[in-house]
Amino acid sequence: MRLVIFGLTVSSSWGNGHATIWRGLCKALGRAGHQVTFFERDVPYYARHRDLCHTSEYELILYESWRDLEPVARAAVKESDCAILTSYCPDAPAAADLILELSVEHVFYDLDTPVTLERLRQQQEVEYLPSYGLKPFDLVLSYTGGQALEELKLRLGARRVAALYGSADPASHKPVTPSSLYSADLSYLGTYAHDRQGQLDKLFLQPARSSPQKRFLIGGALYPSNFPWSENVFFVPHVPPPEHPAFYSSSKLTLSVTRGAMAKMGYCPSGRLFEAAACGTPVISDDWEGLEHFFEPGREILVASGASEVNEALAFDQQKRSEIATAARERVFAEHTAEHRATELVELLEGAA
Repeated sequence: MRLVIFGLTVSSSWGNGHATIWRGLCKALGRAGHQVTFFERDVPYYARHRDLCHTSEYELILYESWRDLEPVARAAVKESDCAILTSYCPDAPAAADLILELSVEHVFYDLDTPVTLERLRQQQEVEYLPSYGLKPFDLVLSYTGGQALEELKLRLGARRVAALYGSADPASHKPVTPSSLYSADLSYLGTYAHDRQGQLDKLFLQPARSSPQKRFLIGGALYPSNFPWSENVFFVPHVPPPEHPAFYSSSKLTLSVTRGAMAKMGYCPSGRLFEAAACGTPVISDDWEGLEHFFEPGREILVASGASEVNEALAFDQQKRSEIATAARERVFAEHTAEHRATELVELLEGAA
């Protein structure tokens, strides 16, 4: 199958969650024999933090402007079996028109569905949605499941919807030798977001303040200068994907915190859950509807609603942590790898066709 994708970025993981998702998915599709071309606008803020330039399993095409790209994109879409447009694609309206005009099968993949729907509820412009909604697309995919799927139908006219969740790439996400740079009793990997800060304070910063003898580590971009650091909370400004295994493998426990709009909607697993579990690190997550669909609470993942539960987890011995980590890793390999998602995607595309 020949697939053409118009997306936000695959070349830079700085300040976004799209890149790692697409890297795993595109690599898995390529390994399965599919031909994938990913079109990405070459913008300065991603160019400055680019951590992927060349790929062997799929083709990455960076372009300066849609006007320059259009002849190339037109030819690629004509030759494709399916063209996919994603949320936050900077040239989404033009790409949508082109896909719907020329593609045999056209798909919209919203990797930010709760954000999309929240902005629509507040009557805000959603620049990556075509003016005519999603009804013309053969298939609408959502990174978030549950009630989000029905709302995409009701608000945007989507005719056929399905969830396509995140994953881990076993070739990339695996236990490695711990690094002193990332050593921590509890770590957190994620870009700063205002609507995560309340939970981050409750599940990370409060436990840090109550356990001054333990080491806490945050990795991610866009943290403000007035962030409430404490002496035992350390910071790495950006952790590129190749360093994720070392980051997780150097932590006794790692935390996953969900953005507010996503947590309200449920069925919203961050890729961090799968990546950390694949690296053999036990995960503490905030609670949201549908979490048990991906991991069994208490056995494969720890769930916390307050600092006291995090403190209890920090007191676990090595054997307890190892049991949780092993169970979670087995679950990822059984259900949540990039290969699983690539197979799901192809089956969905074939069903839509």
